[in-house]
Amino acid sequence: MKMMTPYQGQNIPVLQQRGFPLLLGATAGFLGTIPMTIFMLVMHRFLPKWQQYALPPEEITDELADRADLKKHMDKKERLGAALVSHFGYGAAMGAAYSLISKRIPLPYLLKGTLFGLVVWGGSYLGLLPSLGISQSADEEPVRRNLLMIAAHIVWGSTTGIVTGILGK
Repeated sequence: MKMMTPYQGQNIPVLQQRGFPLLLGATAGFLGTIPMTIFMLVMHRFLPKWQQYALPPEEITDELADRADLKKHMDKKERLGAALVSHFGYGAAMGAAYSLISKRIPLPYLLKGTLFGLVVWGGSYLGLLPSLGISQSADEEPVRRNLLMIAAHIVWGSTTGIVTGILGK
């Protein structure tokens, strides 16, 4: 005779099934941040000298550290380390967000990811960051710096989309 459990026959979602897409997306976003960061660092050198000031992850981290009254306690290496950690964290968070909507969009992974990367760029640099007073709006930045950051987000988005497709199979 088979014993019945109180949950038998009920459709109860398993935590792993609920959390797996988020973990997959976060992993893809984290991995997508690797080529994005390399691209940013390499292409930054090709900007005119007067545009070669700190890249956005460093600028944002410096601003937040200053607001938290921590910047004065951090040297340049510590601030760069914090910028790197926060950049990869934001990439992972946006990857998790991507995983929530990507299944609903009937496009190839590469195209979905690329479009999402552009949405992240626009939402961050034209919306969220300026509205919080963390950085100026992208429309106030030099065109070549904007092009660098748009291209970097295309690199991130396309990589995130492809990795999500591979890991999700």
